[in-house]
Amino acid sequence: MTYLISKIFYFGPLIFAFGFVMPLTAQILEQTGWNSPLGLTPLLAGFVLAAVWGTIAQIRGRWI
Repeated sequence: MTYLISKIFYFGPLIFAFGFVMPLTAQILEQTGWNSPLGLTPLLAGFVLAAVWGTIAQIRGRWI
């Protein structure tokens, strides 16, 4: 059980990005009426942003 929890927490930045940053970005884009580049849906634009930002946080070990 400890091994499983340690593996889950290792991917914490990515889990946070996809669970919080992605839907928050999609909601902000919908509420502001901003059109995403390349005709992406707000959820897909949020996914791209969360994937990039979460991967950077995963590699660097911090969000800022």
